[in-house]
Amino acid sequence: MQISTPHNFHIPVMGLAYSIDSPIKVACYGINSAISIIEDNLVEAMRKHYSQKNGETYIPISAKEKDYRVKRISSYLNLMQSLVNSKFEKIKNSSFTLGSDLMKYFEMLPDTGDLKRTFQEFLLTKNPLEKECLWNLLKEKMEPGAIEVNIMTKVDKDNLDKEDIPIPNASDALSALRAYAISDLKNSSIIFSAGMNPRLYNYMENFRELDADASGHFHKKVVIKVSDYRSAIIQGKYLAKKGIWVSEFRIESGLNCGGHVFATQGLLMGPILNEFKEKKEELLESLFSLYNPAIIAKGQQGFSKPHAVKITVQGGIGTSEEDNLLHNYYKVDSTGWGTPFLLCPEATTVDKETLQLLLNSKEKDVVRSQSSPLGVGFNYLKGTSAETERLNRIEKGAPGSPCTEKFLVSNTEFTKKPICTASRKYQKLKIKQLEESDLSEIEYQQQKEDVLSKECLCVGLSNSAALNYEVPFLKKQQAVTICPGPNIVNFSKLSTLREMSDHIYGRSNLMHQKGRPHMFVREIELYIDFLEQQITRTQNPEKRMLKNWGTFCNNLIDGIDYYRELLKKQILDNNPEEFESSLKKAELTIMKLKDSLLKTS
Repeated sequence: MQISTPHNFHIPVMGLAYSIDSPIKVACYGINSAISIIEDNLVEAMRKHYSQKNGETYIPISAKEKDYRVKRISSYLNLMQSLVNSKFEKIKNSSFTLGSDLMKYFEMLPDTGDLKRTFQEFLLTKNPLEKECLWNLLKEKMEPGAIEVNIMTKVDKDNLDKEDIPIPNASDALSALRAYAISDLKNSSIIFSAGMNPRLYNYMENFRELDADASGHFHKKVVIKVSDYRSAIIQGKYLAKKGIWVSEFRIESGLNCGGHVFATQGLLMGPILNEFKEKKEELLESLFSLYNPAIIAKGQQGFSKPHAVKITVQGGIGTSEEDNLLHNYYKVDSTGWGTPFLLCPEATTVDKETLQLLLNSKEKDVVRSQSSPLGVGFNYLKGTSAETERLNRIEKGAPGSPCTEKFLVSNTEFTKKPICTASRKYQKLKIKQLEESDLSEIEYQQQKEDVLSKECLCVGLSNSAALNYEVPFLKKQQAVTICPGPNIVNFSKLSTLREMSDHIYGRSNLMHQKGRPHMFVREIELYIDFLEQQITRTQNPEKRMLKNWGTFCNNLIDGIDYYRELLKKQILDNNPEEFESSLKKAELTIMKLKDSLLKTS
């Protein structure tokens, strides 16, 4: 049996710094949250901060030590688990007094849950014996939130020895996985995002910590973040053949999310969720048919039936009505609320200057940029100190960043050793190449702009915590990048943890924006914009590309038809006229795009 989760939502990983200590803040209230562990310098700075804050002995782990990344990451995770346990037990052993953290724990729970109903019964009961029984029952049922750890599979640089030979099993992602596996975390999850990394997935076979015990319980669960059902079945089967069970598929909108975006071929969230809903049993059986023989072949005990698999979703959720739709109609187990929590200091860590930018942000300020050195789109807030720094360097004729962290080095276009496309070295070489090439002025300017738009995310996405807690770990580098989803423009005030949970569960409303489109409609708008941008940026497209764009359009039309069916069934009953009007507008735009593609071909 798996431990039940008190809440119906989770806080996804955000940047490197923004959720780096979220579990310490929210797990004691039963809320699951995820952190990134790839930037070990940030992790070590946070370990120092929280050790000293809580009177713990802090012994620095030097970058000169053998296996220092594993030691730093596992030590921080161990400290985090210890602090969460301590805070949770303190709350659990306190009294039900007005304004106490114990009251807060139960008051924030969803009203539909059994635990909340028992709590309400406890409040209304006058009989002392009944009240004591209910008191004991409530405390017995209390559970802390899970500490979830995210590894972005594409961030997996080899680390070299003194002879410049890759150290076995010491790449960034592999060492992060090993640190997680040997840590003290319990009732936890390791989340793999950004697609399949065979080297990383193969390495997972080495860790018995990821296995189920004899009763089928996982202390450390495997979660895969996916964009559609096909991705889930491919990755799930790959791991099942190795005797690794995926306990959760976390679906994220391809474009209506924060940070890196991985657009589908026009496949929309509603149809994707529907496929998971209809094929869940098929998914379980197909994975189990590979998983069970694999563990038996390894000499482990087989199981009589599949383990549980959760289906969760995140990206662009903004109202309790949307949240209810996802739970009640699509039967998801949890919803991810990321971007709105950036305005909740009780849950996330954002420095004051950047927080003010978020509070004042408008639709034009959140862009799908080319800022990421990974070469994929990146939802990004304009006006940050990192953008200002980047533009100042360009103006001074010295574009690019110093590249001190080197987590995103991958380009070997000009060098034997990989370098980062946001680095000063790469941008100087690339711009020189462009200047000497035989490009048209339009193509030259476009490619030059793409080069100069790259930003140092290792530093920019880490610095908010360093500034907030005054634990700088990078000399003379204080610029901040932040990557909210488009949904940030609908929220414009700071909230407490209680206020945010009340908003999610429909007990209050924090959203200021009137006329905000439904999350499904907003995703369609983002996909149309994405396609238009792709078409505009491509000079003389090949037939294959035109065909792909045609398929993209067809998938969008199919998605719109699917939503129309939901309207007919009154599934989407919140302002259906406006929803239909938005669908019609989107459909006309797509048909025009499709016609222009046919003329081009």
